[in-house]
Amino acid sequence: MQILKSKKLLISLMAFSVLALLFAVVYVKNSPKSIGLVAYESLLKQGLIYKSVLNGNEIILHTNEGKYSIVKQGVDFQQLLKSIPVEVEQENRFLEDIFAIGILCLVFLGVLAYARKKRAQEIEKEQESREKSYGVEQFFSSAIRPVRSNIKFSDVAGIKDVKEELEEIVDFLKSPAKYKKYGITLPRGVLLVGPPGVGKTMIAKAVAGEASVPFFYQSGATFVQIYVGMGAKRVRELFSQAKANAPSIIFIDEIDAVGKARGGMRNDERESTLNQLLTEMDGFEDSSGVIVIGATNKMEVIDEALLRSGRFDRRIFIPLPDRNDRLDILKAYLANKPCVANVDELANMSVGFSGAALATFVNEAAINALRRDSKVIETSDFVAVRQKVLMGKKKVLSFSDDEKKIQALYQSAKALCAFWFEIDFDKIGIVNDRLKDVDREIESKTQMLCKIKVYLAGMVATKIKYGEKFSNATDDLMRAREIAKEMVELYGMGERLLPVEQDILTILEEAFKETQTFLEGMETALNAVSQEMCESESITRERLKEMVDAIL
Repeated sequence: MQILKSKKLLISLMAFSVLALLFAVVYVKNSPKSIGLVAYESLLKQGLIYKSVLNGNEIILHTNEGKYSIVKQGVDFQQLLKSIPVEVEQENRFLEDIFAIGILCLVFLGVLAYARKKRAQEIEKEQESREKSYGVEQFFSSAIRPVRSNIKFSDVAGIKDVKEELEEIVDFLKSPAKYKKYGITLPRGVLLVGPPGVGKTMIAKAVAGEASVPFFYQSGATFVQIYVGMGAKRVRELFSQAKANAPSIIFIDEIDAVGKARGGMRNDERESTLNQLLTEMDGFEDSSGVIVIGATNKMEVIDEALLRSGRFDRRIFIPLPDRNDRLDILKAYLANKPCVANVDELANMSVGFSGAALATFVNEAAINALRRDSKVIETSDFVAVRQKVLMGKKKVLSFSDDEKKIQALYQSAKALCAFWFEIDFDKIGIVNDRLKDVDREIESKTQMLCKIKVYLAGMVATKIKYGEKFSNATDDLMRAREIAKEMVELYGMGERLLPVEQDILTILEEAFKETQTFLEGMETALNAVSQEMCESESITRERLKEMVDAIL
């Protein structure tokens, strides 16, 4: 910095010297030239003098060719006055010199002022750049602060199955020494997977509240920065803060924003952030006391490296609430509201609603009651706003009573076939199923055909019962077709070794006929399961086994 200042000062002095030299040249050039009497008389005779000024002991003669000076003692004033009058006032050249010096000083000061201004601007820019960078870093550091959650599992309704899976994590955070004594290591990362509005964030807060540990909330989008390297820096600081406050919980909402599979449209900043996240999770010690909980509704786009063992190796699927879950949620939201509506009836009319949608459902009904100047919320208020809350949802989720029966039969047939053909599942609901995709290196033709039968079971059951096929089979039919296509085109499981389009159709038709034969023989069990599904809106594998064993 000092060298830079010296160079600028040297340049300024050189510029001043050049200006001074130029001024001196001009000043000397404009100074009067001394002449003798002979030259004076020659100028006078030729009439070249147009002005003369008496200045002290000399006379300044002005001509078109320049100024001349001559000592006044040798001049015949009478003769000079005949040609041109002599001005009596003296020419004050001292003032001219002062003016010239003043101009020169002003130029020099101007040069210095300009140099200082430019230097000040450069310093200001450097300072702004430093402050901006420092400000960004300070913002990142200051934004990462733990909070204490006061939410408990009892405050979150409708997640009975999820609570059971998370209780051991809560116990680990409370008593890590107990697990360490037996050499038990719990998952470092837990991934909550489910559609929007099912309460993933609330569940994570409840875990932190139950364990009474600091809770670090971050959105996946906050890691994707326009500043190169700042996303990775934020990840480092987040994990550093969590370890410093251990035991603690890091919750990354919408983790697919930063954990999206690498490749394709390259984004170096996102990839560096993801790599840093992978590194930090690998760097966890078994007893660090930090649990990472991620939430997403797009598990299919998550990078496989995040899902491997040692990272997000435990996945908890949170489906839309079934009827019993909706009952609990509605009771919780209506606890402090004057409502005379039948909660069972409200649960029946809200099939397909998420927890967030149910909150909106109750709130909109209360607003409608207020609009009517009513002191209590009635069933009519919920009926009036139901369509408003449903707006934007798929029609398949807003069932009428007849549609609910059809859908219950459809899903019951899938559950029954999955149980019989040994396709693993935890629970199958009226609006979703949780068939498990078993990760097999080698899969037989029989196993793949069983999957096809499960996906065709709903269509077969409705055809047997109603003699009709319905539009709710769209997704399952597509899955069955994809499996049959893989069997023929990739694995050579068709009638011919080389793929033929007809073989795909043959596999599907034969599976359809075999499923029809099976369900016709299981009519009593199917009707019982369908009735259970219509009332409870879901059925577990254990409950299905009890029913089938009792009937058969």
